[in-house]
Amino acid sequence: MTLIKRVGKALAVIVVVLAVGGFASHQYVNHVEKQRPIVTLAKHPEKVLFFYRDDCPDCQSIFHQIYWHNAISHNIVLINMNQPQNRHYIQKYQLTSVPTLIHGKQRYTGTNQQRIKQIVGD
Repeated sequence: MTLIKRVGKALAVIVVVLAVGGFASHQYVNHVEKQRPIVTLAKHPEKVLFFYRDDCPDCQSIFHQIYWHNAISHNIVLINMNQPQNRHYIQKYQLTSVPTLIHGKQRYTGTNQQRIKQIVGD
């Protein structure tokens, strides 16, 4: 077998592995998005709060960005407002819509990538 054929086969294997890995990671993040844990914020005083609903199209459009930023920095608390026991945060943080990010005195509601980066500290 020539070197070119070996390299071609190796590249084909790498492409398949990356495609399968990318699909699997995408599915995993979608699974995380649908989780509805009860969140206690007293444990996270310095973190960015990300309020979302797993059935909200705008929230879904930015969830992967938020998730992967958090996977690296560990500075975001994901709060699914479809969990009834998380709904007391609506009054506490005067939430009117999702997605909403809060970090200290900074607050942003929406999907603008630049504003999100400013809040999460890219």
